[in-house]
Amino acid sequence: MSPMGNVRALALALAVPVMVALGACSGLPVSAPDASRDAAFGEAVRQARARQVIQPQAARGAAAVAGIDAQAGRSVIEAYQKSFQEPPRSFNILGIGGTAIGSGP
Repeated sequence: MSPMGNVRALALALAVPVMVALGACSGLPVSAPDASRDAAFGEAVRQARARQVIQPQAARGAAAVAGIDAQAGRSVIEAYQKSFQEPPRSFNILGIGGTAIGSGP
């Protein structure tokens, strides 16, 4: 048998099980979309999101946020932005990090 004949025989031997498996799947019934299931799709997510809102009507009110003045708010935002510009200081906790506790000169 020629090398090309071997390749064709191998291809056929590999293709037959795949075609049999696909043929077996073709007889499965295809279910139609269920209208009640589609109507409730995403309802659990909507309910969970609604339960997380403390005051649903808050966006309609024009009341200012209470509890922090402008100067304090500005310093908090500046500290937050500065935290991304320089890495936090490192320090040893109870001698962890290469130093021994109680070691003297």
